[in-house]
Amino acid sequence: MRAQGPEWADPAEALGQESWGRPGPAEPWRHSAPGPRKARRTDADRRRARAAERRRAAAEAKRSRATFRQDPARRVTPQARAADRHRSALLVMVLTLGLLIAAVAVTGGLIASSMRTRPVPLADPLHIYPVTQTTPGQCPAGTRGINGQSGGGPACYRLAQGLAIHEVSELHVQRSRLRSGGYDVALTLRTADRTAFADLTRSTVGRDLAFVVRDEIVTLPRVDMAITDGKIIVTGAQDRSAAVRLVRELRGR
Repeated sequence: MRAQGPEWADPAEALGQESWGRPGPAEPWRHSAPGPRKARRTDADRRRARAAERRRAAAEAKRSRATFRQDPARRVTPQARAADRHRSALLVMVLTLGLLIAAVAVTGGLIASSMRTRPVPLADPLHIYPVTQTTPGQCPAGTRGINGQSGGGPACYRLAQGLAIHEVSELHVQRSRLRSGGYDVALTLRTADRTAFADLTRSTVGRDLAFVVRDEIVTLPRVDMAITDGKIIVTGAQDRSAAVRLVRELRGR
């Protein structure tokens, strides 16, 4: 016997599942679950968004490459910039050190030059006379001359007009350039006295000059040539002690 119920029943509906319904008298045939179609539209939107993002990234990369091509300086990496700064600092340090060394060298040279050119004062004036005549024995009274010693004993040295030196630029002992193991006395006149001494030596080439301190002859060098630079080399000292003694006598000590 057949149970009473609706005139038509869908087995799937009876099991609680989605189903396609039958059209009613005034209702067209339709799908009862539109969800899958909506999900397909969402996936398409996501794909379009991802494509747009890729296009934006590509455009940004293209703009960056174009900027780098226009401005090469922007291609410098931070490491390269740091290396450039390090090299610049090193160069500045080297230049500063070089300038410091140069300044020290110049200062040292100036000090040494000033020490070399500092005048050497003489305790008594050094008189330099041309010797016009040498006679044995003492000088007669009223004779323009000075008594001294020669190889043969006492002698009288007749003198012409000379000049007086009150200070010199240099006065020291040095090794002889002519005698091995010997010593000379180097005397350099000031600029103010060089012209007068040059004129004096021009007129006395081949003769002796008497270097006199306190009316005593200290040395009698012979003039070999005119001395125009004011540099006098007195030779003939037997040893260093004799050269040192001559320097002391020339300074009037």
